[in-house]
Amino acid sequence: MKYGWGSLPLSVLLLALAGCHVFRHMSSGGCHESQGYMQAQTLAPLRIPAGLDAPDTANALRLPELKEPAPPPRSPKEPCLDVPPSFKVPQAPRVPQA
Repeated sequence: MKYGWGSLPLSVLLLALAGCHVFRHMSSGGCHESQGYMQAQTLAPLRIPAGLDAPDTANALRLPELKEPAPPPRSPKEPCLDVPPSFKVPQAPRVPQA
């Protein structure tokens, strides 16, 4: 019981901050900042030196070409894609009954 009641407020505070949505903007690596993977480039195919056999690529994963246009860029005021959009069910207007 050396740390007893003194550590209780600290643990409550840490639990509150861990799940607090208010401090979410303080974390680094927001979705509007440049990420490391955004600078990735496609590399040239593997070149096999003379005298060596090429690796077996029969079971290699083939990535299809992307034939869709890129989505429009999001402005900094728009929420990140990992934030779900607001959900409202439109209410049908009430018709007065005769």
